[in-house]
Amino acid sequence: MNRGLVERWVSAPVRRLEAYHVADAGGLVKLDAMENPYTWPAPLVGEWFERLRHVSINRYPSPGAEELKRGLRRYAGMAEEAPVLLGNGSDELIQIVAMAVSGPGRTILAPEPTFVMYRMVAEVLGFRFVGVPLRAEDFSIDADAVCGAIAEHQPAVVFLACPNNPTGNLFDRPAVERILAAAPGLVVIDEAYYPFAGETWLHDLYRHENMVVMQTLSKAGLAGLRVGMLFGPAEWLEEFDKVRLPYNINVLSQASVSFILEHADLLREQTAQIRADREALYQRLRELPGTEAWPSRANFLLFRTARRARSVFDGLREQGVLIKLLDGAHPLLRECLRVTVGTPGENDRFISALRRVLDTL
Repeated sequence: MNRGLVERWVSAPVRRLEAYHVADAGGLVKLDAMENPYTWPAPLVGEWFERLRHVSINRYPSPGAEELKRGLRRYAGMAEEAPVLLGNGSDELIQIVAMAVSGPGRTILAPEPTFVMYRMVAEVLGFRFVGVPLRAEDFSIDADAVCGAIAEHQPAVVFLACPNNPTGNLFDRPAVERILAAAPGLVVIDEAYYPFAGETWLHDLYRHENMVVMQTLSKAGLAGLRVGMLFGPAEWLEEFDKVRLPYNINVLSQASVSFILEHADLLREQTAQIRADREALYQRLRELPGTEAWPSRANFLLFRTARRARSVFDGLREQGVLIKLLDGAHPLLRECLRVTVGTPGENDRFISALRRVLDTL
């Protein structure tokens, strides 16, 4: 095929990107994608299947997903009338926000390292992206540097992941307040890992007219259903809704999420178990010679190895364990890897495999 034809019509920012890569986890202990490792009890699965029998897949889904929104408001502890916009996961909501505020010469800003989709969406849509480095010693946010960058670049949107991915830490609340006060545009607080952090900005929404809060059910155990939610002032969400594609939450996701929200205690029990297992895994990582681990408020742990991270990653994969290699993703992530908190048995396999790999390098 004539490559020149592609280069003529596909935008330069898109051609410079690499597609989002998802590793093949077949046959491996899968600890790379921050998923909840627990399934539902068999009786509950049976009830769920019975609910799905009555879903009309020949019909379009409810365009506003109002029943689902009611359940999500209750789950999030929000008032019945609280405005909420739903997305096909947080990724679509990030894209919707960026599309709604796009314009020539505009900027999106975020501390880095952070969730890669902020930069990726910004570049695809023609924004200038400004990444402000976190502090090297503990990945805390440098409010002076962020506010200085805001003053210089006047971003349309600032994304703040709380807790942050891939570092796992929560940003200091006074620092976030300073950023909210300094930002001329919208500040999106991304709380994808809220179930494991126990802190939220949802109840501060109406103190800040330039703030919205994004959450997702993916990390709580519903990654396969792809449902994200954006809470904020109606004036913002009404504009974002104009950009949202119709029927973006399919009928199976609407029915399935509405069903499991009737059993939300199960999700809370599972996330409580993951939090306990996270602390145990963190202590075990800290005790391994040649590794440095950071405390986390999410469902994963970031750690650095004195050996080559690539060799550690490859060695773990050979041992049947898949985690995330971060070395090379950002200068602050030199020789770093990230492991999702799994079941106790999966965590045991990871630690045993890691110990064997480190002993051979």
